[in-house]
Amino acid sequence: MNISNQQVIARPFLKALYGDDYYPDRVVDRGKAILLRLCERIEAERPADLAALYPLTQAATDEFNALQDEFWAAGSEIETVAREEMAEDFWFVAEAYGFPDADMEELIATRDW
Repeated sequence: MNISNQQVIARPFLKALYGDDYYPDRVVDRGKAILLRLCERIEAERPADLAALYPLTQAATDEFNALQDEFWAAGSEIETVAREEMAEDFWFVAEAYGFPDADMEELIATRDW
């Protein structure tokens, strides 16, 4: 499925991580792919409310949890800068799809980073 939301298409997801050599691009690429799959899933499932959105964002958060091992293997980790960048992108996705009142903590409630 292609993403149709123009805001999402124009978004440079995880931009701060790409700009820092501490984060390997190949691992950041996987994180970006998680966010894009989340967007595809939102467009496909069209959650009607926050109660329907949160399970989608939390499933994507679980994927980031699993990605943590790849960061460690590459000599990096999901630390403060990465956590903030990822959380901001989750909030951006919620807002871009019409959920400006989404609770940031609830969007990524399943995180272990």
